[in-house]
Amino acid sequence: MSRQPLVAGNWKLNGNRTMVRGLMDSILDAAAEIDATEIAVMPPYPFLGQVQELMDSSGLGERVRLGAQNVSLYDEGAYTGEVSAGMLAETGCHYVLVGHSERRALFGESDQQVADKFVVAQRAGLQPVLCLGETLEQREDGITEAVIGRQLEAAITQAGVAAFADAVVAYEPVWAIGTGRTASPEQAQEVHAFIRRTIADMDAKIASCLRILYGGSVKPDNAAELFNQEDIDGGLIGGAALKATDFISICKAL
Repeated sequence: MSRQPLVAGNWKLNGNRTMVRGLMDSILDAAAEIDATEIAVMPPYPFLGQVQELMDSSGLGERVRLGAQNVSLYDEGAYTGEVSAGMLAETGCHYVLVGHSERRALFGESDQQVADKFVVAQRAGLQPVLCLGETLEQREDGITEAVIGRQLEAAITQAGVAAFADAVVAYEPVWAIGTGRTASPEQAQEVHAFIRRTIADMDAKIASCLRILYGGSVKPDNAAELFNQEDIDGGLIGGAALKATDFISICKAL
């Protein structure tokens, strides 16, 4: 079954209003010609409104989607500094990352917290992008599938496999993020196939439609080979998402 490719740009903690305008102008201009691939951009919270306004004025809101980098576990209350799923939805977000490796490693988010955020996001009408990945030590210990399986199982247990009909999964090997190292296409495909197989054991139809993105130092010169793998449906792009020419080249590679 055909799955529409998706390229999501995670800007992380980068940007200012001038940079956002220039980057979005370039992406929106290119998006008019890239009709087979869905594009998502995930700026820091302060720029969500600006990006949404630029999308609205372009008329490309169905082709270029807004996403957030994180979401609170809480809907409302005395949680200073938090941003709820409902707020993100009202801002115009369609996607939200949950469980990015930096959130897990730097901010101590557990598998259970990530699973809870997955549910909170969907309850507000957002599509969660569930990030899964192993460290270099875990890969060298031969426990990649055990780690990925554990992270995935937490979300399935909390939300149910049916929830993955309205979700995206991103495999991001921690050892290949911002390091210049990239999993080989064969290594990436092996893990993507494992994720799809795990879902298929519970629901083959949902597994066949599930989009699984690769995130780990994707660049214009390796994108096509990665995206040519059977179970890789697009990319979660970090550093290259901040360079319009690189990001557009990666989108075109799909």
